[in-house]
Amino acid sequence: MSNLQLNADVGEGYPFDAEILALVDAANIASGGHAGDSDSMRATVKLAVANGCLIGAHPSFPDKANFGRLPMNMDATELTTSLIAQIQALKQICDDEGAVMFHVKPHGALYNQAAFDKELATCLIEAIQAVDSGLVLMGLAASPLLQWAREAGLKVQAEAFADRRYEADATLVSRQKPGAVIHNQAEALAQVQALMSGKLASIDGTPLRLRADTLCLHGDNPEALQFARRIRALLEASHAE
Repeated sequence: MSNLQLNADVGEGYPFDAEILALVDAANIASGGHAGDSDSMRATVKLAVANGCLIGAHPSFPDKANFGRLPMNMDATELTTSLIAQIQALKQICDDEGAVMFHVKPHGALYNQAAFDKELATCLIEAIQAVDSGLVLMGLAASPLLQWAREAGLKVQAEAFADRRYEADATLVSRQKPGAVIHNQAEALAQVQALMSGKLASIDGTPLRLRADTLCLHGDNPEALQFARRIRALLEASHAE
């Protein structure tokens, strides 16, 4: 799995977007649901183009107050309409800037819930198809969402995480559980190496055969940036072998 790509969520108001976009292959740009507006979207699209990154919309539940991190009980039509508006807003800016939008990656609670909730997944899939059925859906590796999207005719990318532990069924360990988040950089690097070599294990030691196309990196603080550079170096070294 040495062809693993790197992606990052950007346009969310953090000061290190330029630095993280220099390290990743794909930019997931906040599209107004949890963060972002037309100005930030345009600026981030330009940054992504300058760094040769694939551009994707990063829609969410429309909830800036909670940064899209909390579940929302929305009518399906209302949610689909909101997601279409978010995805279309970024696509219009890409069109204006002569850029190509490649993918869509949901954010926060929507990402986590749509991975397993058929109704929410359908809202997301239908929103993508309404804007451009050629867009790729980026979602949680081994989740039902990716199969549902394929069945609907969408192309997909399976996403893995360097800093999250996995359960034996390949789902992410809940953040409410001890050890769910990997804070030690050496441990996270070891997890990436295990993912690349096909030797990933769950939090209880169960061997996992998790296939992933892309790895999520964070760039919202200097420590995260330092770690992102180490991940990029690791992948480049594997490509050179």
